Amino acid sequence: MLKQESSPYRILMMVMLLVVSVLFIFPFYWIVTGAFKLQKVAIQMPPQWFPTDPTFANFTELFINPAGKWFFNSIYMSAASMILVCLTSAMAGFVLAKKQFSGRAVVFGIIIAAMALPKQVVLVPLVRIMNSIGLYNTPWAVILPAVGWPFGVFLMKQFAQTIPTEILDAARIDGSGEWMTFVKIVTPIIKPAYGALAIFTFITTWNDYFLQLVMLQSRSKLTIALGVATLQAEMATNYGVIMAGAALGALPIVTIFLLFQKYFASGITMGAVKG
Repeated sequence: MLKQESSPYRILMMVMLLVVSVLFIFPFYWIVTGAFKLQKVAIQMPPQWFPTDPTFANFTELFINPAGKWFFNSIYMSAASMILVCLTSAMAGFVLAKKQFSGRAVVFGIIIAAMALPKQVVLVPLVRIMNSIGLYNTPWAVILPAVGWPFGVFLMKQFAQTIPTEILDAARIDGSGEWMTFVKIVTPIIKPAYGALAIFTFITTWNDYFLQLVMLQSRSKLTIALGVATLQAEMATNYGVIMAGAALGALPIVTIFLLFQKYFASGITMGAVKG
């Protein structure tokens, strides 16, 4: 009886989820299909929902501009930020979770407070620091400010707290040093957190248009996000080229999510179960 009563509700929920999924997926579908349409087809009415005569002309014109260099710049900055953030956040989170030292609560409190600090507040000091050490207008001006990401430290600390202290004590008794304990014991246990943080960091750095806009000036050093923005100014009516640039910019994000979705889902589930 209960199953029969809940059946219409389940059908309604499935229909609603399907509708919401279509609404979220359609813009991405429209960008990808538009990237393979000629200009006259991209703007025709009624619209052509699927390219009947697909072309790579938009990508050819896109790469006449230094789009390949922009794409590589974005990959380099996002990947470097992802690796460095995961490594430093894991070490800092482990120390804050499992090491006893004076001022630990104060340090963690400062990190929590920094999570609420808008990036615009520290932007001027960041620019002056990068300029003074000769890193302004280089990829490292985008990478280094991301390394001390407070959210990453907070996330890793929460996961590191779930590690039984007895396991760490047993490793030390067996003669394992601090670094080997971290690599051999801690890292495998918090692997889901690595996956979740890797996705967050890569996407955040890839889409950090504001910081990239301020830190990067040379055209050859722009990211794909900045490059597509310049194309919108230069080719305001060439929607096919703009969509090709947007599709190219979305490709790595989708790839990273597919690669790490297993660990991402495990991390979210683990965090929900452990509160």
